[in-house]
Amino acid sequence: MKRRTIPLALVALAAALLLAAPAMSQQDMTTVPAEGLATKTRLPAVFPHDTHNEKAGISECTACHHGEKDGKRDPEADTAGIPCSDCHTAAGKPGRTPLMRAYHKQCMGCHMDKKKGPVSCGDCHKPVK
Repeated sequence: MKRRTIPLALVALAAALLLAAPAMSQQDMTTVPAEGLATKTRLPAVFPHDTHNEKAGISECTACHHGEKDGKRDPEADTAGIPCSDCHTAAGKPGRTPLMRAYHKQCMGCHMDKKKGPVSCGDCHKPVK
């Protein structure tokens, strides 16, 4: 019986595609995902992912896509490609930040810390151009 082997180049290509998938999933993002929010009282927040990160000088995904360790935020853990609503539910699981608050805390918190970017409702929640 003849054994078949998978060429190393094919394995390397498959691995590269799997690793690149989270980064590519954000490329066409124009608004913050509203899936998982209980009520939608405003338009989705405008957020052109790649343009924002270029302008803000953000090159590390972990700047926004954080994980947790022992119930605390872990800035070393990369959760790029995982929807925020997987961990942050609308009501908020015990010990976790509710989804809407997580979005506001993440975005407005950074804008306020850096003294750059919008912090009022109408500056982000507007029709996409």
